[in-house]
Amino acid sequence: MNQSARTVLFVLGVLLSALSAAMLAPAIVDLQDDAEAAHAFFGSALIGMAVGGIMAFMGRGTDNSLNARSAIILTGGSWAMLSTAAAVPLMLAGLELSWTDALFETTSGITTTGATVLTGLQDMPAGVLLWRSILQWIGGVGIIVTAMAIWPLLGIGGMQLFRLESSDTSEKVLPRAGQIAGAVSLVYLALTFACFLSYLAADMAPFDAVNHAMTTVATGGFSTHDRSIGAFAEGGADLVALVFMILAALPFMLYVRAAGGRPDLLIIDPQSRAFLAVAFIAFAALTTWLLVNAPETGSALPAWRLAAVNGVSVLTGTGYASADFWLWGGGAAAIFFVLMFIGGCAGSTTCSVKIFRYQIAASAMNAYIAQYARPHAVKPIRYRGKLVPDDTVRSVLGFFFLFFGTFAVSASLLAIIGLDTVTAVSGAATTLANVGPGLGDMIGPAGTFKELPDPAKWIMTANMLIGRLEIMTVLVMLAPGFWRR
Repeated sequence: MNQSARTVLFVLGVLLSALSAAMLAPAIVDLQDDAEAAHAFFGSALIGMAVGGIMAFMGRGTDNSLNARSAIILTGGSWAMLSTAAAVPLMLAGLELSWTDALFETTSGITTTGATVLTGLQDMPAGVLLWRSILQWIGGVGIIVTAMAIWPLLGIGGMQLFRLESSDTSEKVLPRAGQIAGAVSLVYLALTFACFLSYLAADMAPFDAVNHAMTTVATGGFSTHDRSIGAFAEGGADLVALVFMILAALPFMLYVRAAGGRPDLLIIDPQSRAFLAVAFIAFAALTTWLLVNAPETGSALPAWRLAAVNGVSVLTGTGYASADFWLWGGGAAAIFFVLMFIGGCAGSTTCSVKIFRYQIAASAMNAYIAQYARPHAVKPIRYRGKLVPDDTVRSVLGFFFLFFGTFAVSASLLAIIGLDTVTAVSGAATTLANVGPGLGDMIGPAGTFKELPDPAKWIMTANMLIGRLEIMTVLVMLAPGFWRR
């Protein structure tokens, strides 16, 4: 076994052991109230820690070397492995879930998508609810570290723009990832704790506040109630969610830089400014639609509040809902559909295409048009005041092609299975963009994915992994040439 393979095996073993150890928390929570669920989590934890320990032992002695192929295998393999391992206690917890539903739920959790097949959340074992939130919280910090430490070195989807100035191109990826993880984790913990205190101030019960703090900062959207964040809006919890969804959508490395004396970067960074501008435009458009058309919202909250919370929730891929926005009419549905394909900033917990790619694509388009008008003119493409290399531009444009190509293929497959057009198209969009709720009566904000046929759930499960891992990571692993020596 070469050093890169040993590194992959060792890291996967450590991750599996850590995830399994986290199962002890819901096991303890359920110990008195639901023995079946408690035993399911305890048993799964012991088995997972044993298997993970064996994997780590087999990969011991690694020198932390990691080539490009191994980094891709580690990234894709870790998310698939953790989703599978996390589904085991849900299968055994007495929820009467099929393997398809259990894997769908945990994949939705670890990828911070927020789509669910569960109903009656407020009556479920507390440990099960806590486990769903823990999965999203783990997935949120995990994707930041991956996006900032590994993808820039692989040039995935233009992420090389965010390579740290101190990084080099050597194979010693893991030490650098550890440094990034440490800095980002402190910010992540601080935001989560501040969010928890804010939810308590908004009259949330401590258990609900803990769960929602984890899923808000992770922009995941799992809730402890079928009515999502709308069930807690009376005390202002939806406004707390609004603030922290925005904070979680900004690049986390900017918080690290801010702590080092550059708080202005949170405002002057072009990606942050563009994201805030898009959020404001979405808020204004939805508020105007609600005021002009006065549809039945199913809520007593004012139009501006509904527009802000639900618009930012879909934009950031959080997936909270304070009302059934499918009832708002076609114009609002069109706005929400567009927001699914935007997302937040790179290096945040958000998902979808992300703001910086639209900025690079717009700059490239502007340069190409200018060159057509003046063939001999040189129009450089810049981002953050620096020249953008051609390979980065190609990477970004390639991401657009693969993202929307994958969306078209998955939507077509869902339609072939027999889903209606709205469900098929919005289902493909919301799972690939890791948003959570779709559009329509079945998978909209007031529905769940429970009644979908199993083949549709498998397609959407694959979509969630493909979308969360920035398309390239999964698709390149499907190429036969990737596995040849």
